[in-house]
Amino acid sequence: QVQLVESGGGLVQAGGSLRLSCAASERTPRLYPMGWFRQAPGKERDFVAAISWSGGDTLYTDSVKGRFTISRDNGKNTEYLQMNSLKPEDTAVYFCAATSTYSGLYIGREYYNYWGRGTQVTVSS
Repeated sequence: QVQLVESGGGLVQAGGSLRLSCAASERTPRLYPMGWFRQAPGKERDFVAAISWSGGDTLYTDSVKGRFTISRDNGKNTEYLQMNSLKPEDTAVYFCAATSTYSGLYIGREYYNYWGRGTQVTVSS
């Protein structure tokens, strides 16, 4: 059973940057694509970004393209989300996710079977 733990959230002014990390409790198997989702108060948990096991393929939601970068270091069992040019609308709880079932990159929550507990990101205007 893989456990995921997020860190790096916090309060930042609009235009600032944050780097989120997600540490896995054990070496993620070769075919574990990983992703980031976010949930604002009163809203659904939405897809943000995903990355293949090799890191060679990535996928982003349109609203973060050019501002966020997803990456991973399999030697450290960790994935990252570098967030630049943050906007107040990026405020949400950010969740790390992984899948042991699918090898592709998917935006639907149903494709991911491992989840972290989330880290709060607040962007002030």
